[in-house]
Formats: sequence, C-alpha cells, structure tokens
Amino acid sequence: MPCMARPSYKEQMQRFREEAIVEAVNRLLATKGYDAMTVDEVAAEAGMAKASVYKHFASKEDLAAAAMVRALDRALAFVDDLRAQVNVPALDQLKAIARWAMQAQLAGEMPALPSQNSSLTATLQANDDYMDRLIDLSNKISIWITQGQTSGQLNPDLPLEMIMYILFARACDPVVAMLKASGQYTDDQILDWATTTTFGGLAPQR
Repeated sequence: MPCMARPSYKEQMQRFREEAIVEAVNRLLATKGYDAMTVDEVAAEAGMAKASVYKHFASKEDLAAAAMVRALDRALAFVDDLRAQVNVPALDQLKAIARWAMQAQLAGEMPALPSQNSSLTATLQANDDYMDRLIDLSNKISIWITQGQTSGQLNPDLPLEMIMYILFARACDPVVAMLKASGQYTDDQILDWATTTTFGGLAPQR
C-alpha cells in the first residue's frame, strides 16, 4: 500500500490559519450572533489581517458556514460515541445530546443558529457539507426519538419533527446563557434544570 504524502509546510500553515479563523468565527457567533459579527472582528479575533481572512473565505456567509459545519462535526462525533454504547435507553441518549449542546453553549463553543430571514440561511441550504452533516445528524437523532415514542418514554402524539426542533433549539437556548450571566447558579445546576424542563416540563418531578 503506497504511503500518503505528508502535507507541505505551506499546506500545514494554510490549514492552521483556516483553523484559527474558524475558531474565531465560532466564538463570535456564540457570543454575538451572525448579524452582529463583522469580518473585521473575525480578523482581530484570529490575530491576522482582514485581507488574510478573505484569502481563505470569500464572504461572511462562507465564514459562518465553515463554523456551522465544524459544530455539526462535533455533534456527530458526540452522537456516534453515544451510539457505540449498548443498552442505553433512547430517552437517556436524547438527554445526553441535549445536555451536551447546552454545555457547549455555556462554554462559548456553540454558534447560534441563524434566523429564518438571515442571508446565512440560504448559504447554509446551498452548502453540501453543511446539509449532508445536518441530514446525517437528524437521521441519527430520529432513530432515538422513534424508539422513545415506541417505548412510551416520549409522547407518541407529538410529530417527530417537533421533538427534533426542540432538541436543536437547546443548542442556542437563551435561558441557559441568562442564568449563567446572573452568576447565581453553577453550570451543573443550569444544565440539570434545562434538561429536566426540556423532557419533563414544568410540573413537579416525582
């Protein structure tokens, strides 16, 4: 079997710069959101000139799309690790992915989803890398939702899509950020409460 050629120094540096840019975009999307983020801020956050950013990404939309693809890669890796575990109830798997998403948000690692009328939405829908990952993630989560409804752990009368969207919404739920900003609660308390209300509502827990 032939050995794969090692990337050149130039290629390694290019990859390093792209990684730095995407991580900068991810932090800004998590803290400011897409509409408020500027390419100037991305360049400053990444520690490079604005022209250098444009050498790697043609537009603000492309920058945000790269960060969203990266977020989906992380989510898929987490889900695949969960799927590798045996004899774990579907509801526990769904709680784990919801908690992971909220924990990533509290750590400033989860980019906020764009609004429906954002120009980013059209860019993402036209991005094959993003859509392929989103469909893959949705399909894997759908299996757990179906299992949960079949076993009676989840309300079978609710449309699968509604449960899916609720789980995706937890990744950018403003409630967890506001509770953290208050300084009154620990991350674990916030995550416990948010996970409990997502799956059990506001009624007293038995």
